[in-house]
Amino acid sequence: MVRNDNGRFTVIGSGGVEDLGGLDIDAALVEHLGQLISSINPAIWDALRNPATTTSRRDRRLFWDDVRGAKEMLSRTTVAPITVPGSDQAIHLTREELDRVIGPLIRRAVWETGSVISGAGLRGDQLAGLFLVGGSSRLPLASRHLHAELGIPPTVLEQPELPVAEGALAELAPPAPTVGFGGAEMTSATGYGAAPTGFHGASTGSPAGFHGAPTGSPTGAFGSGPAAAPVSPGFGAAPTSGGFGAPTSGGPPSGYPMSASQVIPPGQYNGAPPTAPFQAAAPGSVPPPVSGTRGRSRRGLLIAVAAAVVVLAVVAGGYLWFFRDRSTTVDFATLKGEKSFEMGDPTKLDAIHSATVNDRAVIGWKVGKQYFIQAIDLGGMKVSWPKVTIDRDYSKWTVAAYQTGIVVTGTGSELGSVFILDWKNGKTVWQGTIDTYDLLYPLGPVLAIHRYEGKKTEAVTWAGKNAWTRPDNAKGSVIYDQSNSADLRGPGNYSGVSTSRDMPARDDLISIDGDDKIRLINATKGEEIRSWNNVGEYGAKYLAHDDKLFVAGGSTKYTVNAYNLGSAGEPSQIYSFANDKVRLIDWSPCADGRLCLIDGSSSDGKDNTVRAISIADKKEVWNAPAPGSTVLVPAGRQVLATDWDNPASVLLSYDGKQLLKNDDKGSYGVRVTAGSLMFFTGTQSATSAYNLTLVGVSSASGERIALGPLTKTIGLTCSWNAAVILCASEGKFQVWRFAAA
Repeated sequence: MVRNDNGRFTVIGSGGVEDLGGLDIDAALVEHLGQLISSINPAIWDALRNPATTTSRRDRRLFWDDVRGAKEMLSRTTVAPITVPGSDQAIHLTREELDRVIGPLIRRAVWETGSVISGAGLRGDQLAGLFLVGGSSRLPLASRHLHAELGIPPTVLEQPELPVAEGALAELAPPAPTVGFGGAEMTSATGYGAAPTGFHGASTGSPAGFHGAPTGSPTGAFGSGPAAAPVSPGFGAAPTSGGFGAPTSGGPPSGYPMSASQVIPPGQYNGAPPTAPFQAAAPGSVPPPVSGTRGRSRRGLLIAVAAAVVVLAVVAGGYLWFFRDRSTTVDFATLKGEKSFEMGDPTKLDAIHSATVNDRAVIGWKVGKQYFIQAIDLGGMKVSWPKVTIDRDYSKWTVAAYQTGIVVTGTGSELGSVFILDWKNGKTVWQGTIDTYDLLYPLGPVLAIHRYEGKKTEAVTWAGKNAWTRPDNAKGSVIYDQSNSADLRGPGNYSGVSTSRDMPARDDLISIDGDDKIRLINATKGEEIRSWNNVGEYGAKYLAHDDKLFVAGGSTKYTVNAYNLGSAGEPSQIYSFANDKVRLIDWSPCADGRLCLIDGSSSDGKDNTVRAISIADKKEVWNAPAPGSTVLVPAGRQVLATDWDNPASVLLSYDGKQLLKNDDKGSYGVRVTAGSLMFFTGTQSATSAYNLTLVGVSSASGERIALGPLTKTIGLTCSWNAAVILCASEGKFQVWRFAAA
């Protein structure tokens, strides 16, 4: 995967499956046809399979060449003849046979593609193009699966060797970063996402947090919340929901759920691979998620709290009370350095993460074959306990912080590990395994894990006790969790996902099952509460918020249906767009019972539009242009549409009017509180340091105040609350205060 940096290409992600290529597809077809030949003339097939003479070896080569030619011919026709050496009769291979035989191989390739995309912290809809190179990649089945599962139509060039040549040059001579930890760079400040709520694979330094999404390859992902446009996510599988942390390979964290290899901050999209791998896409099977669902979660201040308690919080934390207040606007001030926390020699650091929840933060970094975890008391600006050392040599790590505990995942070429750590002392409360496509869902009573290979969901309490196990539906299951309004009042990470989730309110899961049913599952016991018939078609997207489940997707045009999760009634259609060329890019709950979404039809995003839909009135309230924007961030009664890869932002009022100043329209915005936003300008990277500039913005008016520079900062390691931001810089984590004391 490459990014165009003013005419030069920077490699931001790479991957592949060593035992999967054109020859492997050819071998599968030869074996399939061999069964047919053997049933007619066993002697001919034995000679082709085990050639003993020069003639038989030539016949074998000619037969393989014919099979390869038939495979390529079926890209244009529905049937292709194949000559069988030693026989007067030709056999025929049909498109239907081809698809059936190579389907499992193509799905592996698609999953790996999704893994590379999410590993760079991106979703399919954030790519400028997906180019197919090589004869086998042109198979119609490959294009269909890529489009359906990643949400972007592939392109076949007339000269397919050009992307390979340019990619090779970029790999050999990438632009030199300011400070390098050896990884990918992302320009400027996405949902599982990130795509999505879960742990999704993160390569080497990436934004903190577990989350969706939309959001590295799945390897233990965290469950998702509202915001992204996922199809059906899972706790660790390769669905399209976000994950628990952020990808280490670069890019913003995706959403919940997340996979082990990619931790996405709480409430973030399903950002693991854009879609979950399913055994089949046959009628009646569960559709793979298209993009991670982004979970946004914020913890709101209880109105009934005593004044003395509020004063105590102010004294102890200095800011705990205000960043949880839904109506609070931050009193922005020039950046002030508060404290730095050492990690070590910057040339030896890898997989750097941070995650912040209220007045606590946790940082993680890798040195050699060890991973280190350190908790920080942001109120007292001090270390909470001695750093914890994990002696595991994993290539990918993620770190996520919740009120209920710290979750750490490590993954690599073998089975990975997931840890729950106690905030009080850093001790391991629970330790388990996590596989590539497992997804994690942080809930109030439990941490749930959807086991893709095991075809089940397991739950463990935050105290480390096994809670329950629930098998998947026989035809497959994809899991979602839901967010609530309190989640949207506090800070959100780079993907718009809440980093202070209302954990007590998260007491259920939603299972999208292959028998065309939607089931609501109690998180404490794993029992079914109620079920509905699923109106979603293959490739549909799901978003759950405040006891409503939204389903988007259709065969000719996209419609949005809403389920009331509090009753067993049928869903109601709240929106329909007649133009079948338009695609849903992102969606999120917004103020006063509205659902906001971004859609567009052009590949360059120039016609992207934000729409506000009244759920009660079932109609569009307003729409506004948002060219280039791909991520929605609720901000009080306003909504921010922004983009990470090619920074472009618009801030829209409750009435759909543009509020943002021109100076900030080319930056990437994040939520600090419901009333305040922060905008980043400069190159954001998960592994290399650059100079960044911060600006504070009122979400109600768009008024701005320059906060100042963050020099030599690895931007995607940053996390924040409503008063301070901490980022990795020159071998240490630096804490900066941006709110007036």
